[in-house]
Amino acid sequence: MTNGVRRFEDLSAWQRARELTRRVYLVTRGDAFHRDFGLSSQVQRASVSIMANIAEGFDRKRSAEFHQHLSIAKASCAEVRSHLYVALDVGYITKEDFDVLRSLAEEVNRVVGALRQAVEERRGLAESEERRSQNSELQNFRTPELARDEGPRTLPS
Repeated sequence: MTNGVRRFEDLSAWQRARELTRRVYLVTRGDAFHRDFGLSSQVQRASVSIMANIAEGFDRKRSAEFHQHLSIAKASCAEVRSHLYVALDVGYITKEDFDVLRSLAEEVNRVVGALRQAVEERRGLAESEERRSQNSELQNFRTPELARDEGPRTLPS
């Protein structure tokens, strides 16, 4: 789909999202955090959503759908960061853990955003190529009879 990448596992965005998810799962195993099932489950699901949307969008093989899934992945990055603030504020994670996870989530957000931008640009180029091709086909479609006849067409009686 992009520059010789054949599998979603080869995308750096997916790889970084995987690392974020691994770290989220590790930190949510802490006693207090683990007991807050709602928050721990939500931040875990949001981090998994980043990976899953990158993978699903990539494997759909259509730029428009990949772009949409990357937009969802970016939103999930924001959700992870928001949940991390809650976890910090209520004392479930240390400031050091928060800083590492927030930084990684911001990195994932940037990488996913850059990938989304590249897909958007590629999509725009593909659409331009398609329009040029269609215009060229229309130009070639003109028959010699139509080319000679530049005036208004009248039906034979």
